[in-house]
Amino acid sequence: MPLPNSETKVQNFTGEFKAKVAFEAIRGIKTTNEIGLAFNVHPIQVSLWKKELHYPSSRAI
Repeated sequence: MPLPNSETKVQNFTGEFKAKVAFEAIRGIKTTNEIGLAFNVHPIQVSLWKKELHYPSSRAI
C-alpha cells in the first residue's frame, strides 16, 4: 500500500528510446548500471530491452 503523500508515475518509453538503450547495452562498452544511470532507467529494464532486441520473437519493442 503506497504512502499517502507518495506519488508513483509510470514512465512510457518510445520504441526509439528503447532501441537506443538496447543498442548501447549490446555494444558492451558500458555496464548495465552505467547505461541505466546515463538514460535514467533501471538496469533491469536495460537488460530486458537488450533481450527483446536480441530475440525479437519474444516481444516487439
